[in-house]
Amino acid sequence: MEQEKKIRVAITQGDTNGVGYEVILKAFQDPAILELCTPIIYGSPKIAAYHRKALNIETNFSIINKAEEARDGRLNLLACFDDDVKVELGEPSKEAGQAALKTLDCAMTDYRSGLFDVLVTAPINKATIQSPGFQFPGHTEYIEASAGEGQKALMILMNDNLRVALVTIHLPLKDVAKAITKEAIMEKATIFHQALKRDFRISNPRIAVLSLNPHAGDDGLLGAEEKDIIVPAIEELASKSIQAFGPYPADGFFGSNAYQHFDGVLAMYHDQGLAPFKTIAHEDGVNYTAGLPIVRTSPDHGTAFDIAGQGKADENSMRQAIYTAIDVWRNRQNYDEPLKNPLPKLFHEKREDGEKARFTIPKAKEQFKKEKTVES
Repeated sequence: MEQEKKIRVAITQGDTNGVGYEVILKAFQDPAILELCTPIIYGSPKIAAYHRKALNIETNFSIINKAEEARDGRLNLLACFDDDVKVELGEPSKEAGQAALKTLDCAMTDYRSGLFDVLVTAPINKATIQSPGFQFPGHTEYIEASAGEGQKALMILMNDNLRVALVTIHLPLKDVAKAITKEAIMEKATIFHQALKRDFRISNPRIAVLSLNPHAGDDGLLGAEEKDIIVPAIEELASKSIQAFGPYPADGFFGSNAYQHFDGVLAMYHDQGLAPFKTIAHEDGVNYTAGLPIVRTSPDHGTAFDIAGQGKADENSMRQAIYTAIDVWRNRQNYDEPLKNPLPKLFHEKREDGEKARFTIPKAKEQFKKEKTVES
């Protein structure tokens, strides 16, 4: 059965001076996770071995040269490059950024060839990875351009109790207000709604929409975006059978635990949604990229240079990112299966005098007549 298939999980190494390898190797210390998936780390055997020795982690891995060589029941490490990269734990460097980009490019090439099912990305440094081949604010935009097939990505931060999506992502705060438009809210809410249904199997999701201004604008006193943009967007979403409510002031909404009454929360900008989320989620948060053909997750923390190489990094977010990617992939298979071969439409509507509807099945009737003619 498809449900029992071992899913191939690609895991990119991230920044080699951060905690990427630490949380990856720690996540696979318990071999039970290998019963759920076949992992393929996209990285460097030399750098992985360096981290394993420096951190005294006993996780074993098998080196492969191409994804087709990956075997079930083991942690596979695909050698994406042979270059020697200097590891300076806790220090951002251009060399480490370019090593991270090489593994990302390698993974995207293999995804387009159908060599793995889902992608989990370890954290990168957004500054050091910048190059002619990577001119994006972060992973999300890069993956949208590489594997989006024209579809738009939506960043969702989630754990078992809370899902927060963002209208704007990596924007300076001074640019947020002009980026908040009715069209942007509707686009992101629609993607969010579909992801909640297809990726998380929530049949009739309820979405809370946050305000942009303090106190939801106080009826225009503190800003007009709520009256002029957000409320009209919510009303139009309702006309499209998307249950969106609000706008809610973010402070009172999270402070009163109102998020517990909704399946998802749509925030206007990065810190508005992520600051309360990370406070609530603690160590089990996952960054999920919805809206794209590829299933991609990531731990919700960064490179953590301040604790890199000290053995202090908590691997639970990485482990949850792997579990989430597996669950979403299975949910999509189950959601899509009944839609693969829809029944042909047999009835069509005709209008008679007085606009009274009459339904006929002319194709079926004609076929019946032909069969009777043959029999006679």
